[in-house]
This record gives sequence, C-alpha cells and structure tokens, in this order.
Amino acid sequence: MQLIAVLATFVPMALALPSLTYDPEYDNFNAEELMENVRLLRNYGKCFLDKGPCTTEGSDIKKIIPEALRTSCAKCTPKQKQLVRNVAHAFRTRLPELWAELVNKEDPTGEFRKAFNHFLKTFD
Repeated sequence: MQLIAVLATFVPMALALPSLTYDPEYDNFNAEELMENVRLLRNYGKCFLDKGPCTTEGSDIKKIIPEALRTSCAKCTPKQKQLVRNVAHAFRTRLPELWAELVNKEDPTGEFRKAFNHFLKTFD
C-alpha cells in the first residue's frame, strides 16, 4: 500500500520533469543535403524567420532554436550538437545575410552571441 502511495506521488512528478535532451527524432536529419543546396538552406532560413513555409522538420527545429541558442545547445545530444554546428556553418558561409537575420531575431541584444559562437567553435 505504501509503495502505491509513493509511486502515485513520484511518477507524475517524473513525467512532468523536462527532458534532459531534445527528441532524438531528427538526429539522422540529412544536414548534408541541406548544407549543399543553397535554395533548400534559404527555405529553411525563411521558415526560421517566419518569412516562408516550413517543412515538418523545419517547424520542429524552429521551436527549439531559441532555447538552444540561449543555452549553447545544452539539451542537444552529441549528434544534434554536430548538426547544429554544421548547419550554422553553412548559413554563416553560404548565406551570411540570412545568418545575420537569424542571429538578430533570436538574440536581438547580443546577450548570448559570445557563448553561442564559442559553442560553434568547440567540439565534444
């Protein structure tokens, strides 16, 4: 009887805790295709800026961008960290004006840029 009471107390609390990492559903997202195709990269950028339609993946990724930026991807899996670094590099080198818009949208005061740029340069 006491075990049931304990479980009834802690199970809902455990279910309510935020996940320690983002959903690994997109860990195998084809970032290579995105990075090599400027048109596709631009479309994702427009999605993230609310200036164009989003794919299902784009919509899901767009939801986590603000938190990932502010925490330097603290909840990202190692695979997600590498994907973020790769895609950010593609935006910065292939579409720098779009990258600047994304950065300004998500971090208008520049509060998180130094830490996020450090994250982009480091490898786990």
